[in-house]
Amino acid sequence: MAKVELKKPVIDEIAEQIKDAKSVVLVDYRGLTVEEDTRLRRALREANVSYKVYKNTMMNFAFQGTECEGLCGLLEGPTAMAVSAEDATAPARVLAKFAKEAAALELKGGVVEGTVYDVDGIKAISKVPSREELLSKLLGSIQSPIANFARVINQIAEASGTEGAETEASQPAAEETATEA
Repeated sequence: MAKVELKKPVIDEIAEQIKDAKSVVLVDYRGLTVEEDTRLRRALREANVSYKVYKNTMMNFAFQGTECEGLCGLLEGPTAMAVSAEDATAPARVLAKFAKEAAALELKGGVVEGTVYDVDGIKAISKVPSREELLSKLLGSIQSPIANFARVINQIAEASGTEGAETEASQPAAEETATEA
């Protein structure tokens, strides 16, 4: 079997991963300890992010003709690829957070929803909250005025109810005074 035929399945695997990906982030993992690498892989797995090390030549062939073609220039030195098909900001968020703890991990760049970003762009994207966080903030901001309105109406109803109760309580006393006289 020729070398090209051996490489084809790996190239196809990479191409399949990036085909439906919302984001792909490349990192240089050189210098990470085994413990740090294990923690990084666990954090990425919890965020539903695929993380794998491939040969640069394999990634280069797989990236040709795709949205990730702009990443070919970053394929120097040891390179790992983090891919997310669900959350566009998850790989950048997890990797940037981990890079603060482990100085050996270096972000190289990435593609998020079809746009190629350099290191600074990936760091900026890492600060964007996840979709779930954004939706909960939106829901909270929508609910806040409604909750405040309901509180005000409730206070008005309680104030009206208290005044009405005082008036009713004083009426029988007034009637008793009138019958005694």
